[in-house]
Parts: sequence; C-alpha cells; structure tokens
Amino acid sequence: MQASYHRPGLVARDHVFHVPLDHGDPGAGEIEVFGREVVAPGKQDQELPWLLFLQGGPGGKAERPLSTSAWLGRALQDYRVLLLDQRGTGRSTPAGRITLAGIAPKQQAEHLSLFRADSIVRDAELVREQLTGGAPWSVLGQSFGGFCALTYLSHAPHGLRQVLITGGIPTLTGHADDVYRAAYPRVLAKNDAYYGRYPADAEIARRVVEHLASHEVPLPSGDRLTPERFQTLGIQFGQAARFDALHYLLEEAFVAGPTGPELSDTFLRGVDAVVSFAERPLYAVLHEAIYCQHTASEWSAHRVRAEFAEFDLAGASRVNFTGEMIYPWFFEQDPALVPLKDAADLLAGKDDWPALYDLDRLAANDVPVAAAVYHDDMFVDRDHALESAERVRGARVWVTNEYEHDGLKAGSAVLDRLLAMNRGEA
Repeated sequence: MQASYHRPGLVARDHVFHVPLDHGDPGAGEIEVFGREVVAPGKQDQELPWLLFLQGGPGGKAERPLSTSAWLGRALQDYRVLLLDQRGTGRSTPAGRITLAGIAPKQQAEHLSLFRADSIVRDAELVREQLTGGAPWSVLGQSFGGFCALTYLSHAPHGLRQVLITGGIPTLTGHADDVYRAAYPRVLAKNDAYYGRYPADAEIARRVVEHLASHEVPLPSGDRLTPERFQTLGIQFGQAARFDALHYLLEEAFVAGPTGPELSDTFLRGVDAVVSFAERPLYAVLHEAIYCQHTASEWSAHRVRAEFAEFDLAGASRVNFTGEMIYPWFFEQDPALVPLKDAADLLAGKDDWPALYDLDRLAANDVPVAAAVYHDDMFVDRDHALESAERVRGARVWVTNEYEHDGLKAGSAVLDRLLAMNRGEA
C-alpha cells in the first residue's frame, strides 16, 4: 500500500493484493490484483462504508478518475470506493501475448480459463477481508461488472451489503447462441438509427469497403485494415454520442492521393483505436466464455451470424456494422491476438466450464439488489435481463430509455436512483 495522493475532488491510495492464480489449487502460484481506493477530501480518516466498483468487459480495467464527475462524485458522498482492476487488467498481473509467450497453447488456455467472473469474485472476497476486516461491502457492477455481481450473489452473498447493477444482467441459463440471436437484431436496429441520422454516411461506408477490398491499407500499427475489421466499428453504437463519433470519423475518411482517393491518416488512426485489442486482449479471448456453463461456445457469434444475411458485405446494398461480437478471424488479423489463436480455439471448444450462477441461492436472496435495465441497450438484451431479474428474490428493476449502455457516466442520476431504490425511496 502506498501513501495517499490528491487530485481535485478526491484523495486516492493504491493497493496491491496477492491472490492465488487458481483458487482451487493454491500450489499454482500467485498473481497481483490492483485496486485504487478513492475517498472525498476531508473524509480520509472517517469510518465510511466501502463500495467496490466492478468495470465492464471482460478484460476492462477500472476507470482512471480524472475528476469526481458523474457517478463517482455521487458515490464519494457516502462511500469509500475501491476501483478494482480485475485480474489480468490494468495494473493487476497482466494476461496477454507477451506474458503468455513461450508456453504451449494448451497451457495458455488453462491459464486464461481462470480469468472469469468466478475467479474475480474470489479475488474480491480476499480483498474485502483485508480492507474491511470481514465486514460486508456494497458492489456496483457496470455491464460485465453486473455479471460478476450476480456471480458474487451466487457464491459469496455473505460478503455483500447491497448490489447495484447498471446495464449488466445476463441470461442465467441461456447458451451463448441465445445471446447472439438476440444481439444481431438489436445491432441492426442501431444501424437503422445511425443511417437515419446520417444518411449520407451509407455511401461513404460503401466506398471505404470497396477501397479496402481492392487495396492493401495498413493501419498506423502496421497491420492491415480489412473490410471486415472496418465493419466492427459498430461496437461504438451502444454508447451515448458514438453515432456522432463514427460520423465524424467517416467524414474525414478520404483525401486526395497522387493516384486517386486514399484513406486519411486521421481516419486510420481513429479506426485503429477502436479495432485493436492490444489494450484489452481478455475481451476478445474470454468474451464468449463469460456465457458458458457446462457448454462450449464454439465461436457462437461467428456461427449465428450466418442466420443474418444483412451483415454480409458481398453485394450488400448497405454496410451494416457489427456490434459486440468476437470472430475467430480476429486472431488472424490483430497482431495482439495472433499469438493467442490456438489458445482461443481451445477455449471456444471447452465444454466443462463451471457454473457461474446458483439459481437456488439467487431465489433465496436477501441482499438488497437494484438494477438499471436500459430499454434499448445494444450490449445486454432487455428481455434476458428482465427474465433473469425475476429469478433474484427481492431485486428491484428500473427500466429506462433515457440512457444508452454507458448511462452510469452520464451524471449522478443513475446511481442516485439505484441507491434510493435500495432504500425503498424509489
């Protein structure tokens, strides 16, 4: 633990915790998990309840606070907040192409299989014991962090004072195929909305695809931008203002080159920032595994896509961007993922994943749970979320169309309402 340091509106302290790599086999060694404690100025020495923040992902590090705006400022009114870099992310012991180099794909896959929600929850319990002396704490889970919160309720409810979930209630029993069969139509609807706002972008997107199909275009990182990688820019559609971000990127797509139109450096730099998994390899490697319980995903998003011809690029009248889908060719085209290709294939075929949720325990739940379900959420299916919420005894659900998936960042209103719901005031 380091000395505290100050930023405008907050005081922070860094913590490093040592946890087993494999909670079922202490002899497998240890890894580090990093957490940043944040408290309001003047409250450093007060006895405040703890709030654990679990970031979305998988493979997403906790946000780095630049100010106390949005949800964090509201949380600091009442809590001492721990921003946890879930195992394998941020300043926690990393898991990626560099750290796993030199070991066989089978060992890589076995290592990476230990980075799901069940392990994250066990890490959190060890951290809680150290920080609170055994007292329960509150958990705020955003997106995949909400998945982890339900795993927490299933495996260690004694550690929880209350649970707050924003855009993160998964199907508790469905297969990954069910997730993507529901997801593709939602993404298509986002495309309709995007082109409804920016109809001229349809022609620009078509020109980009045609250019990429007939030219070798390197990204600033050196790897090739292919038509299918360009198509994945729809991952942005599920967050506020990202329609506009893609539009502003496309409007600067082409510049005049010596032999004709070429894609601009501005455009290529912006695309690279979205399509590269260099900063979040676990997102790609484990994305389908987060839905698996005693079943294999077998590259679910790739297989299910065949049922939705609207996303075909060949001969398409309109380029429909894809969303939160991971495809096997990512591990052939992204340099950050290529060394993990064989391990990713093994994980896609793994059919002995343990259960993440205990339906009986959730049905008997006595921990206060409040959740925001975003009506038009591109990332998490509304119907799946509501069905799952019904299985959690006492869960209070707020369905709203005021926000996109990142509504927690829009201000204090979402967190404020969830806290009021758990107090019985909303």
